[in-house]
Amino acid sequence: MFKVGDLAVYPAQGVGVIEAIENRDVGGNKQPFYIMKIMGNGMKIMIPMNSAKAVGLREVILEKEIPKVYAILRNKDVTIDKQTWNKRYREYLEKIKTGSVFEIARVLRDLFILKSDKNLSFGERKMMDTAKNLLIKEISVASNAEETKVEEDLKRIFTVQ
Repeated sequence: MFKVGDLAVYPAQGVGVIEAIENRDVGGNKQPFYIMKIMGNGMKIMIPMNSAKAVGLREVILEKEIPKVYAILRNKDVTIDKQTWNKRYREYLEKIKTGSVFEIARVLRDLFILKSDKNLSFGERKMMDTAKNLLIKEISVASNAEETKVEEDLKRIFTVQ
């Protein structure tokens, strides 16, 4: 699926580079693992190659898919469920864990809309930062643009009413 040097996205961690493919002994069986370094924080993750798809490891979105992400962010005509913050938090966390850039965009948009209405909990503010950082990193890699430019694009989307 991936080769050494390829960029990939690991759910809830973001864009990383496959640094190596190594065989490791697991329960007496040799198994190949991707060794991936996350670009945002330098964390290294070992992912069994035979379950990479199951854990959600995927390619970075194509540049032509970025307008769809921005369209999700611009769509303010959504109803935010007025459930308790911790139930909403769990729901948003599940969306982030899918690794889908489109689900992450929905989480960021919904939290931003919610923030304009009321104060977010500490967990929700942290999740909003996580979603924003995951989007900035992937969009900048997909479009070969500076992260600061992508961050400015997001600010413009959320300041235009």
